[in-house]
Amino acid sequence: MQRWKINLYILMVGNFLVMAGMTMIMPFLSLYLQQDLGLTDEHEIGVWAGIIFAANFVTSFLFQPLWGKLAEKYGRKMMLLRSGFGMSIVMLLMGFATAPWHLLILRMLNGVISGFMPAAVSLVSSSTPKERMGFAMGTLQSGGTAGAILGPFIGGLMADNFGFRPIFYITGTLLFLASVITWLLVHEKFDRAAAALKEQVSVLKGFRDLMVIRQLPVLLTVTFLIQFAMLSPMPLIPLYVQHLHGTSENLAFYAGFVGSVTGISNMICSPVLGKLSDRIGATRILLICLAGSAVMTIPQAFADSVGMLLVFRFLLGCFMGGLIPTVNALVRQYTPDGKESRAFGFNTSALSLGNMMGPVVGGALSGWIGIEGLFILAGVLLFLTCIWATRALRSRQRANG
Repeated sequence: MQRWKINLYILMVGNFLVMAGMTMIMPFLSLYLQQDLGLTDEHEIGVWAGIIFAANFVTSFLFQPLWGKLAEKYGRKMMLLRSGFGMSIVMLLMGFATAPWHLLILRMLNGVISGFMPAAVSLVSSSTPKERMGFAMGTLQSGGTAGAILGPFIGGLMADNFGFRPIFYITGTLLFLASVITWLLVHEKFDRAAAALKEQVSVLKGFRDLMVIRQLPVLLTVTFLIQFAMLSPMPLIPLYVQHLHGTSENLAFYAGFVGSVTGISNMICSPVLGKLSDRIGATRILLICLAGSAVMTIPQAFADSVGMLLVFRFLLGCFMGGLIPTVNALVRQYTPDGKESRAFGFNTSALSLGNMMGPVVGGALSGWIGIEGLFILAGVLLFLTCIWATRALRSRQRANG
């Protein structure tokens, strides 16, 4: 097998394990706080659970650009190993927490250390032939998406059978094994001596240097809006499903299914759309998927049954599956050689910001516009982003033509 394919498939599995580990805590976090860490008041549990879950994204947003800068100096593989081994240790320590603030500090530390996925994207993009870039980005994305889908399911399953603390030990062990496999089997062509001779600039100056490239602010905004649109209505979807379903029978199943069906179609379509982008162009796929995502988001506000909501959520995931891979391919396309790790670091910060702000803003606005209004707002934002991206990206193509 060609070296770039070996790197791709190993890092796809690594992305799966990282995302599964990050999301495995979601189904039982409040129960862990209650049963193992001694909290009894429901409001207190809810506040702690929200802060602990968000803490990872806050520190990740702040530190990803730094790791992108260091990847240019020490290599992408070094950042993969730093993140993988670091997160495995932090995950193990979470199993020894005895107070909520222990878990909060460790989640914040996990966000500081994280960076496996942008390093994986950067390494794969540097070793993959340009004509196969869309396929590679789509395949890599499918691994992370599968982990995000199956993580909560696996976590809930293990919690029922082994208790809460062993999940952290198991997850930490899997992350450690994934890091060892990456260390042994992933190869990177990196000239550290040449990198040391390059001028070192601050994170802020590196950001300013990249943002003068007209396409990159658009692509970072698209990344932010993808996550914002996906996550802003998520906390309210169980209540929306309850309203549509009209009964408590099988409510948890339907709520979980509605929440995961978008990820399932995303996982299926990411490699397909990535491969198609290699044939017809990443920009075209990105614009089609932005418009399609907007079209499939707005009708969710007018669903009159759970079945109709499921259809629109599934179709939304199909279009969403073409967004992140094509954004990553275009970020690499427009970023000068040698600065791609920094660019992917900023792009991951935009993603973390969307993860962070989506549920917060959605929860704040829901009291005024309801979840129906959130769907409409997300759809309108995606439409506006599509128009903006069309003008910015097409103008570059005309200039190059």
